[in-house]
Formats: sequence, structure tokens, C-alpha cells
Amino acid sequence: MKIVLTNDDGIDAPGLLAARQALEKVGDVLVVAPDRNRSGVGRSISFGAPLHVEERALADGGMGYACTGTPVDCVRLVALGLMEFEPDLVVSGINHGENLGDDITYSGTVAAAFEGIVIGVPGIAVSLCMNRPWHAGAEEELHFGPVAEFAARLSKVALKGLPAGRILSVNAPNLEEVNGARVTKLGRRFYRDELIEVRDENGKVGYDIYNNPPGHHEEDGTDFAAIADGEISVTPVHLELTDSAGLEELCSWDVGSLVSRNGRG
Repeated sequence: MKIVLTNDDGIDAPGLLAARQALEKVGDVLVVAPDRNRSGVGRSISFGAPLHVEERALADGGMGYACTGTPVDCVRLVALGLMEFEPDLVVSGINHGENLGDDITYSGTVAAAFEGIVIGVPGIAVSLCMNRPWHAGAEEELHFGPVAEFAARLSKVALKGLPAGRILSVNAPNLEEVNGARVTKLGRRFYRDELIEVRDENGKVGYDIYNNPPGHHEEDGTDFAAIADGEISVTPVHLELTDSAGLEELCSWDVGSLVSRNGRG
């Protein structure tokens, strides 16, 4: 099994290293990751400037490639043949922080796994939930081991059994020993951001808008519920965004009649 491993925390992130060490037990791993932290970039790609890639030594002496682009760019470079490596699977992570519920729409970690769908291979996004204060610089002790080993075993199953066009979003509690794992649905966030004006030392005005930790709705069967019970959450996600239920309703609108003809509104 050939695995391309990336993340959005950057190539020097400990979570990436833990994932690579576990995945090497089940396959051939190629690390291609952003050269710096790219958290929250979603499915963004780089336009208007060339991407630069350099070989980089990892903390344990292994080698990877650092890319100036986004997580999606990293996967696409491999798919286009830069490293002469044809992946069977994309694994993204282990992210330093959860990607639960609506979080996945912002996540560079999940976006890189989604790129597996685009290039025709399964994708797995792996995240470690943390209890750090919102926007705090210092991190608590991170227990990547349990979810790293779980993700490696899950990779073998997903390669054979994951239906086409889907990825798995995996979240784990930050525990030395987890209570188990379960398949879940995405929960729902609610956000409590405020518009706060801030001034720098020169008096220039800026705005802080991401300043409060988000909450979530309590609901059985969700990824949030699994984490609360000390379990790893495995959520299947796809890119089919068409609202099939809404198609019938919109067809009744006769949108064709709204087109201006012969310059007449």
C-alpha cells in the first residue's frame, strides 16, 4: 500500500511525525506537507505563483518534502507525478486540534483527504481533540499514539472497503488510552464570536472576530458524543453537495421564465 501523508500544521508538526511512524508499519509512506502552518485554509489552492518544494529531514531522521502551498496543493503535486509515487491512499494529519461537526468545512486537514476523492483514491483525515484554552499558544501534553495506531489499522480496512467518493474523518480524545471507537455522524456547532476592535502600537485599527470557543449541540450518535465518552469517532463524509431534496421544490419555480429575452426584463 502506497500512502501519501500530509497535514495543515506544517511539516515539522509532531502529529505528522506520529502518523508517519505508525503508517510505515502498514505501507510505503511519502510525506509531502506545507512548509508552515496552514490551519483553517480549507480547500484553498495556490494561484498566480509557482510552488516550491524542498526535501526536508524530519525529527526522527526520516525524510519528507516541504511545499510552499496548501494541503490540497501537496496532494495534487503527488498526483501529477512530481515524486514518481502513485498513491493508493491519502492520509492527512494528525491534526493538532479537533475537526468536529461544522469544523470540517474550514479544515485544511479534511480538505487534503477530500483531494483523495478528486484523484480517485480513499482519503482519511485524522485529528486529535485538545483541551487547550481558545487561541492559547502553549499546548497540553499530546497523546498521538492511540489514534496513530488506530489510523494505521483503519487504513488497511478503508483501502479495501471504503465506497468510492467518500472519506473518513477521524477524531480522537487526547487520552493515553481511549475507551473504544464508533462510527458517527457529524454534529452541529454554534459560534459565539464577537466583533472586537484592537489597536496596534501605532494606533492602527484591526478587528478580532474569532475570539470565543465554539459550542455544539448535544445529540446522540455524533462525533461530539463519541469524544465526550472518550472514544475515537469515525465519520464518513462525501463531496456530493447537491441538495437532492430541494431539486423538486426549485423545479416548481420555473427559473427559465426569469431569463431576460430580447433585452426585455
